[in-house]
Amino acid sequence: MNRYFKSAIPRTSIRQRCVSSRNYDTYKKGLVLGAYDGCNPGELKFTKAAKIFDDKMGGKISSLVKGGAGISKGTAQVFTNLGDEFYSIAVAGLGEEGAGYNTLEILDECKENIRWAAATGARALQDSGINNILVEEFTNAEAAAEGANLAVWQYQDVRSPSDHKPIAKVDLYNSDDRDGWSRGMIKSDCQNFARRLEETPGNLMTPTIFAQWVIDALCPCGIQVEVRDRDWLEAKKMAALLTIAKGSCEEPLMIEMGYCGGKPEDKPIVFVGKGVTFDSGGLCLKKCKGMSDKRGDVAGAAVCAAVIKCVAQMALPVNVRVLTPLMESMIGGSAIKAGDVVTAYNGKTVQIENPDNEGRVMLLEPLAYSMTHLPCLLSTIASLTGTTTRGLGSGASASFSTSNDVFRELERAGSETGDRVWRFPFWKYYTEKVTDYPSFDVSNVGKGYGETCKGAAFLREFVDQGIDFLHVDIHGTGLKVTESCFPYLKKGWMSGRPTRTLAQFVYQIVCPHDKGDDC
Repeated sequence: MNRYFKSAIPRTSIRQRCVSSRNYDTYKKGLVLGAYDGCNPGELKFTKAAKIFDDKMGGKISSLVKGGAGISKGTAQVFTNLGDEFYSIAVAGLGEEGAGYNTLEILDECKENIRWAAATGARALQDSGINNILVEEFTNAEAAAEGANLAVWQYQDVRSPSDHKPIAKVDLYNSDDRDGWSRGMIKSDCQNFARRLEETPGNLMTPTIFAQWVIDALCPCGIQVEVRDRDWLEAKKMAALLTIAKGSCEEPLMIEMGYCGGKPEDKPIVFVGKGVTFDSGGLCLKKCKGMSDKRGDVAGAAVCAAVIKCVAQMALPVNVRVLTPLMESMIGGSAIKAGDVVTAYNGKTVQIENPDNEGRVMLLEPLAYSMTHLPCLLSTIASLTGTTTRGLGSGASASFSTSNDVFRELERAGSETGDRVWRFPFWKYYTEKVTDYPSFDVSNVGKGYGETCKGAAFLREFVDQGIDFLHVDIHGTGLKVTESCFPYLKKGWMSGRPTRTLAQFVYQIVCPHDKGDDC
């Protein structure tokens, strides 16, 4: 256990966050237990908690499991009427016992298997009408909390109140690792916050509404939030952002969030998140099919807001700043035209050859502006290029780093959280593709192939030399879940990725000697 976490968040205050104010006795209770694959096909080995509970029940669960259809990793069986304490018991598969860090997968398979088991068990109980769910720790309470809490999340904001389904609540069963559970709840709650921002329809999540949501959610956590309007953007001569936003009647904004957990003289970690609350493509109009999903193009900003919220709730001793430009990319009489040239905050000229590559253009302004904060590390988070999805699918976020040490920490964070990253090249080869022009400084398209790498190279042009720069392209991971790869992320809803990985990344930078909890 890290000393900062223990001293900054008392055990009693953590417990209050994780327990609903509702009276649990008025709800049917369910319990999630685990089982490993046995030595022979069809055999199971209960976890310690499951074995103790089964013994208390006189072996009823083990006899029912033996007569069932079998339980494997990613599956669960629900049993009812086994006693007075719990209405239903879900037994979820953990796969093989003894899983650990897999160097080929770059994944802590023990923790990920726990997330899968907690998620499948909690979801099975939720689907059977149980909304008061207790989960065993599965040897790692943090991972169990993440899996269960992410799995039961629902987006119901725009449903009629009469059609709302009960909100499922999860809590830890019979374990002393309340601190680990609370860390997992904080991280997953923050990812769910990002999911809600991304999932909300574009007419209900304009730049102004996004700013208000951030104020309401972050200020109570001790985070300073400043909303910069058009007058401020014009005074700072952020022409690129203002020009890109001209096609919409919604005013562009930039939100600046600050958390000061370190010493006043400590240089901050700065995150810059792309916040397009709806992306129609502008004059390069996108196809109608799937356009509604472009409400999720605010994912970069949503994730950054969620990360600083997580850092503040964990009371980490670090200074963090977040800059999120917000706008709509719309078609209209004032919309930017292909080939227009604008002058950025730092004086560089940019040709907007493709108006639908608006994300990298809007990010260049806060990137250049962030240099005034003298960051020790600067990171952009954006759903920037569709080629990322074609290359990696939803398996990992494409990542670029000017520092090998920084990337190693990010990669390690991804292996811990199960939300992995994969490194792409930050080579001069790609820089030349976006800068080799005689009449302007940078193109938002560039020459030749390599869209994902060219997008990253474009952003790097607005970062001062000597600054550790990290770019994470989340187009394949941070938008709508289209594959049933993770049982804790329901298909058809926005993912909120990679909130937990970035929060873990900050934690590792601040606490480099803490290797985390083992399974």
